[in-house]
Amino acid sequence: MSHPVEFPRPSMTPPTATTRTRRWGTVTLLEESQRYRINRIEIAPGEHISTQMHHHRSEHWIVVAGTAKVTCGGEEKIIFQKQSTYVPMGLPHKVENPGVIPLVMIEVQNGEYLGEDDIVRFEPDPDDHDD
Repeated sequence: MSHPVEFPRPSMTPPTATTRTRRWGTVTLLEESQRYRINRIEIAPGEHISTQMHHHRSEHWIVVAGTAKVTCGGEEKIIFQKQSTYVPMGLPHKVENPGVIPLVMIEVQNGEYLGEDDIVRFEPDPDDHDD
């Protein structure tokens, strides 16, 4: 007996990419659906995204240009171009650009809830929101 095949819902991709500017760089929404979001993140040399965690989503970061210094669950590592890292939900994490050129990453967020209110910050920063 065959089972019906379920296909993923069509993505809810914005008609044009939406870019938000932060003190550390930019976030461009490339595509989103109910359970995933794909962003292009650019972090200026010497800048960082504050330490944070999420209860309902994990993140996968792929470095496409530059170098990322990633701290995840207290463990620090350097990620180079063409490399990636996985950030499980529930772990505090931070990414910074230790290099002299912009860090460009593709971020894939995946989870049952992707709302911006699922960001727990460990370093208060008035200009660091919605990242």
